[in-house]
Amino acid sequence: MADADQERSGSPEVDGNTLVAMSLARAGVDRMFGVVGIPVTSLANRAVALGVRFIAFHNEQSAGYAASAYGYLTGRPGVLLTVSGPGCVHGLAGLSNAAANAWPMVLISGSSDQSFIGRGDFQELDQIAAVKPFSKFSAKATDISRIPASVFSVIDWAVAGRPGGTYLDLPSDVLHQTVSESEAERLIIQAENGRNKELIEKPRINYSEIQKAVELLRKAQRPLIVFGKGAAYARAENGLRKLVESTGIPFLPTPMGKGLLSDTHELAATAARSLAIGKCDVALVVGARLNWLMHFGEPPKWSKDVKFILVDVCKEEIDLRKPSLGIVGDAKDVVEKLHKEIKDDPFCLGKTHPWVEAIKNKVKENVAKMEVQLAKEVVPFNFLTPMKIIRDAILGVGSPAPILVSEGANTMDVGRSVLVQTEPRTRLDAGTWGTMGVGLGYCIAAAVASPDRLVVAVEGDSGFGFSAMEVETLARYQLPVVVIVFNNGGVYGGDRRNPDEITGPYKKDPAPTSFVPGAAYHVLIEAFGGKGYLAGTPDELKSALAESFSARKPTVINVTIDPYAGAESGRLQHKN
Repeated sequence: MADADQERSGSPEVDGNTLVAMSLARAGVDRMFGVVGIPVTSLANRAVALGVRFIAFHNEQSAGYAASAYGYLTGRPGVLLTVSGPGCVHGLAGLSNAAANAWPMVLISGSSDQSFIGRGDFQELDQIAAVKPFSKFSAKATDISRIPASVFSVIDWAVAGRPGGTYLDLPSDVLHQTVSESEAERLIIQAENGRNKELIEKPRINYSEIQKAVELLRKAQRPLIVFGKGAAYARAENGLRKLVESTGIPFLPTPMGKGLLSDTHELAATAARSLAIGKCDVALVVGARLNWLMHFGEPPKWSKDVKFILVDVCKEEIDLRKPSLGIVGDAKDVVEKLHKEIKDDPFCLGKTHPWVEAIKNKVKENVAKMEVQLAKEVVPFNFLTPMKIIRDAILGVGSPAPILVSEGANTMDVGRSVLVQTEPRTRLDAGTWGTMGVGLGYCIAAAVASPDRLVVAVEGDSGFGFSAMEVETLARYQLPVVVIVFNNGGVYGGDRRNPDEITGPYKKDPAPTSFVPGAAYHVLIEAFGGKGYLAGTPDELKSALAESFSARKPTVINVTIDPYAGAESGRLQHKN
């Protein structure tokens, strides 16, 4: 039938792979991450030919983490391409991470020939059912004519309302179907015209809620502004800066909210976090959820009398948390409207306000305590000594500031306290889900999304191990990524068992938390042409950082840490 159509139209033939690639390009996709194979290799090649950069990984898990982070960093859906069956299952790591963090991402997987479903076809799986817990919208292109509309739908749904993951299923028989080039163009135009524009429109903000919020802030004795990665995703930094500086209200970022306003800002309350959340009477929470990271907004960490003003793009989130006041809307739009409303009738706490002075004094006190610890050069390294050296090296780069990727228990926790973020969207870590294994995927996403920035990963050796093979991907694409591995011989620091715990028939085995002592992680990247360094002293680390930051080439710095320096489970010992 397709041949007859072509004969009548005189138009070249287009198969399903090409039509998917054409639709993605028309939808604005210019980057893809993934692992190719049956039945999607041709799809990747056609996409590249149409101007889409395809970053090929070793593992769909890391590629999925890259796609999710790319969505966060750019505000456009990150796209992951996988093979069918187990490839789709591996891709669920990234899709679930996107769902948990509310980042826009599209998982595209090939699937079995529809005529063989239920008969044990190659890599057969009901992939629509498999992705259901993590996908806010799924589409299956059961015929080539449905490809364009399916592509536009998953792209649009990924960014609609609260961002998240979507899924597109492409049966192998559909990828081999053909239509004429003119029919392909007609299908794409029809799909474009049929897009649901209301789906991607920002919610309308209730002006009376803006007025109520301003009144609560105006009357507060100890107000606090809290913002998270939702505000970072919405590009709310300029509005937040105006709001904070015009009102004089102290602010507290969540870990990935750090940098929206510089950590060095005079109203930053990060170093006085316990005081800020424990004593504030009104908290304006923008693009952050009152989940475990925020102690659920409950005592004893928060005052029982605190009034929350919760700004979220998702009404269901506000209904769940039951704040004193909820404002449904895009974080950037809401913050700008709050500032405008205050500007018409201004108020400002002032530098001598008791609450501002209390926060500043506590910040000064805690920073001074930390600097005393950081001033000590401890060898063999604890976590603080190398972290200070890394902090100073990153700050020395200036602007544009490097993007920091951090994962690991102790490594991430100490880094959160020591490393300084001065610019928006320059910190990526384990996030809402506390996901380990995101490191190298996030590094690659950051380097692709922001090619003008250096990317610096500060990884625990356990976290690094999840995706270490992707250093070959760094080398293959020559990405400006420096990976710093804190090598303390295992999860939390190797064998920490008491003597009475070392018993049983396998007592001579390494501890469940132990790795090979003195592992030469820096040699791994050298196998692929990258540069490796081993650092066990301050001078060695300073030299490695200076050289690698200047070269901006794929690098691994293996930092030897005292295996007894950290704590089990970092700051979450109570959960282990």
